[in-house]
Amino acid sequence: MKAVVCTETRLEFGDVPAPIPARGQVLIDVSRCGICGSDLHARVHADEMAELAAETGYRDFMRSHQRVVLGHEFSGTVAGYGPGCRKRWPVGTAVVALPIVRTGAGIHLTGLSASAPGGYAEQVVVQESMTLPVPNGLTAEKAALTEPMAVAWHAVRKGDVGKRRNVVVIGCGPIGLAVISMLKATGVRTVVAADFSTRRRELARQCGADVVVDPAAASPWTSYPRRRETTSITDVLGLGLDTMENLRRIPRLPWWHAFALADTVGATPSGPVVFECVGLPGVIDGILAGAPLRSRVVVVGVCMETDTFRPALAVNKEIELRFAVAYDPREFRDTLHMLADGKVDPTPLITGTVGLPGVESAFAALGDPEVHAKILIDPEISTASL
Repeated sequence: MKAVVCTETRLEFGDVPAPIPARGQVLIDVSRCGICGSDLHARVHADEMAELAAETGYRDFMRSHQRVVLGHEFSGTVAGYGPGCRKRWPVGTAVVALPIVRTGAGIHLTGLSASAPGGYAEQVVVQESMTLPVPNGLTAEKAALTEPMAVAWHAVRKGDVGKRRNVVVIGCGPIGLAVISMLKATGVRTVVAADFSTRRRELARQCGADVVVDPAAASPWTSYPRRRETTSITDVLGLGLDTMENLRRIPRLPWWHAFALADTVGATPSGPVVFECVGLPGVIDGILAGAPLRSRVVVVGVCMETDTFRPALAVNKEIELRFAVAYDPREFRDTLHMLADGKVDPTPLITGTVGLPGVESAFAALGDPEVHAKILIDPEISTASL
């Protein structure tokens, strides 16, 4: 079959052996496959990513010298089954699947391991247990975005965002745009999006951002109504003094109950929930410096370099720092149904479609933030142009 193979940072289009589903696996005809930022990183930084993965217990991440078919954001149709399957869906059924397979005694990340070829191909193998039928006639293009949108959904859930709490999204690449879309789908009232790229700011508006900021021209931290927010510890101390003086004037009032009530109803100062979707050195420290006191920061961007920030600054401002990666099967399923039910529209993310022969040119195009966000691969397109 036709596929795109990555080795030694090169992308080569050609013929590879067709995959054969093992026990409990399903063979899928790929309809669409998204090019992920992780793919761009893996092409150039495979060995560094493999070392990081090994530190967390996964030792089969792709290495630069291996021949790997990338692609973990895919939709397709059932083409056949391996032994031991329940054969839940007829051949031709539109499906998506979590990109994880069992091979022998090992578990592998589809499209990011030499042991689990991915969706930059005409066919891909998935686990039947990890496969879901596409509901409501959802298009192949939108279904292929289930995986990246699930990453965003997991991050939003990790952020524990209340509808009335302000949100600031730093970086409007594909994941930042997906986070914005998911935030608005859950009813968050004020989402501020910041990016240096004019094109990405435009896409952020299309995804529902209420305030869009060019950080070169304005600060995202002062671009929205700041309810119960402050950047000054002096203001917080002054509020405490003023409150105590007022409460002490009321005879026989247990003032500590008033403080407990203020916490319960959310009347105490708190900052926004901030999503870091850039993944470059210095961004986290910049957020710690600029964000209001008692903000919550969810790091979604994957920085491949050693970074530094000032813990004392985060401590003094009592900023929460959380990190998010991937999703669980329920979040993947819920994302698919949010897409199929029209609760979230990923259309603004899709800025181009290319055939397998054009994957290398698509990688190059994705290097310019003023042109593309998410490019999909359609294996039926035989041309190399976008």
